[in-house]
Amino acid sequence: MSDSLLMRGYVFAGMIIVIWTGFILVTRLGGTGTLTPFDIGAIRFGTAVILVLPLWLRAKRPSLLTPKVIALTLTGGLGYTLLTYSAFRLAPAAHGGILLSGFQPFAMPICAWAIMGERPSPLRWAGMAVIALGAATLAYEVFQADQSTLGGDLMFVAASVCWALYTVLARRWRIAPWEVTVNVAMLAAIVYLPIYLLALPKRILEAGAGEILLQVAYQGVLAAVIQMVIYMRAVELLGTSRMGMLVALVPPLGALAAVPVLGEPLTPMLIVSLALVSAGVLVGNANPSLLQRFR
Repeated sequence: MSDSLLMRGYVFAGMIIVIWTGFILVTRLGGTGTLTPFDIGAIRFGTAVILVLPLWLRAKRPSLLTPKVIALTLTGGLGYTLLTYSAFRLAPAAHGGILLSGFQPFAMPICAWAIMGERPSPLRWAGMAVIALGAATLAYEVFQADQSTLGGDLMFVAASVCWALYTVLARRWRIAPWEVTVNVAMLAAIVYLPIYLLALPKRILEAGAGEILLQVAYQGVLAAVIQMVIYMRAVELLGTSRMGMLVALVPPLGALAAVPVLGEPLTPMLIVSLALVSAGVLVGNANPSLLQRFR
C-alpha cells in the first residue's frame, strides 16, 4: 500500500478517535438522563434510516435479508448499540470508555486471527502487551472507586466483542463502507422500531427538546452514519488489528479531555496510562523491518 493511502487511513482513524472520545464526554455530561436505552436506540436507528433511505432507494433497493447483512446488523447494529446503551445505565461512562475501546486491541486481532487467519506480528504482540499495561493502569484507578457494576461491565465487554466481529466480518466480505452503513441502518431500523413502538418502555415524551436533539445529532447522524462510513474506510486502509490498537487511545484521551471539559482531576495514573497506551500504539504500528535492525 502506498504511503499516501496509509496516511489517509491514519487521518480517518484520527477522526474516529475524536468521535469516540466525544462519545465518552457526551455520555458523562448527560449522566443517566431522562431517556431510556430503548429511547436512544430508537432515536439512533430512526434518524439513521431517514438519512440512508434515499441511498438505499437509489441503489435500487438491494435485499436486506442476506446472511451477510443479517450478521452485520446483529453484531455492529443491534448487538453493539443496545448492549452499549443498556450498559451505560448500569455502569459509569468511565468504565465504558475503558471496556468498549480499550478491549478492541485484543478483541479485533483475536477475531481476525480466528476468522481470517491474520496472525499478529511480533511487534503487534509487543504493542498489545504495552497497551494492556496502560489500560490496566487506568482501569485500576477507575474500577477501584466503583466495584458494584459487574452487570454493566459485562455488557460493555459483550458490546466490544460484537463490534470486533462486525469489523472483521465486513472486512472479510469486502463490503464497501457506504453499502455496510446503508444496509445495516435500514435493517436495524426495520427490526427494532416496531418492537420499540409496541413493546419496549419509553420516556421520550418526558425528555426535553435539547436532550433529544443532542442524541439525534450525535447518535443518529454522527455515530450511526458518518462514523460508520469513516470507520470502515479506515479499516480498509489500515486493517483490523492496527485499527483496534489505535482506538485504544480513546479511554486515556477521554479521561484527559474530561479534565478541562468536566473539571475532573488530572491524576498521575492517567498520565502514566496515556503514555503507556501511546507507546504501545507506536510499537504495534511500527514497520516490521525495525526488528531486523536489532538482530
